Amino acid sequence: MLDISPLTWGLTIGVIIALLAVDLISAAVRPHRVGLREATIWSVFYILVAVAFGVWFTIQHGGTFGTEYFAGYIVEKSLSVDNLFVFVIIMTTFAVPDRHQHKVLTFGIVLALVMRAFFIAVGATLLSLLSFVFLLFGLLLIYTAVQLFRHRDEDPDVDDNVLVKAARRVLPVTDEYIGGKLVARVDGRRMVTPLLIVLIAIGSIDVLFAVDSIPAVFGVTEEPYIVFVANAFALLGLRALYFLVKGLLDRLVYLSTGLALILGFIGVKLILHWAHVDIDGRVPEISTPVSLVVIVVVLLVVVVASLIKTRRDPTAKAHAGSLRAHAAQTDTSRPGRSGGR
Repeated sequence: MLDISPLTWGLTIGVIIALLAVDLISAAVRPHRVGLREATIWSVFYILVAVAFGVWFTIQHGGTFGTEYFAGYIVEKSLSVDNLFVFVIIMTTFAVPDRHQHKVLTFGIVLALVMRAFFIAVGATLLSLLSFVFLLFGLLLIYTAVQLFRHRDEDPDVDDNVLVKAARRVLPVTDEYIGGKLVARVDGRRMVTPLLIVLIAIGSIDVLFAVDSIPAVFGVTEEPYIVFVANAFALLGLRALYFLVKGLLDRLVYLSTGLALILGFIGVKLILHWAHVDIDGRVPEISTPVSLVVIVVVLLVVVVASLIKTRRDPTAKAHAGSLRAHAAQTDTSRPGRSGGR
């Protein structure tokens, strides 16, 4: 059992808040289009921070917990790339100007961290009280993997989001983004801008990703601290990674398939763990080092196969994958859309 002192928890949360504050201040003080050089510097910085933390953590708490951290970080980082697909879809659907995308992404990351912290607390409590929750988490991941694989060539339908539809129905929305404001007065009438609808879409998507990603990382480690820091460091670099790779995401044509395989594998790992603990100690378990190798190999195969596919077929395009089928949207005249796909 990992023993983390309140001081270590406090310092960890303080560092994460400080890194988030830098992003928030940068987005608020100087809205701008993030270029390739800036995105590369920030991406490398966040990866180095995550690796440096992992090295310190391994030295302090041993190789077993260190391996769990790196496995959890890689799982969450790979799932966060799927987040990027959905962020690109949302930004394109609502034609968010480049200078405001920084702000939207930072908000999305902050909300994602809050959602994950909540689900981590709930998940850790349930796992400590009821071991069959491992079975429920495993079944949830396998179901998600099957659905993601079935609809791997689709994208989530942002317009079909319940909260987005309700907001459009209830709130008066301007046609244009007005200086990056959420609320503006137009012709004497107070209205919300499309930016608020974008934030609602991002927030609701964050909840769905948290529901999937938390059981996935609990399949690698049962330690709430490791689950939290793996999620935090994976998400902190998401904003910079978005600007760095958004032009390359279309080439990862097999990413959804790879993520489905990873989620299914972790689901099986959780079920075997439950069976080992609750049914028969002779039931084999999948160790964390084996999980780490499988995850890394799947991701490498996905990237290489995707690049080969797009080189041979330049028309091939990646999709984020969806958990359910949906009809194609053809109406682009609704309020709050100042552009289309």
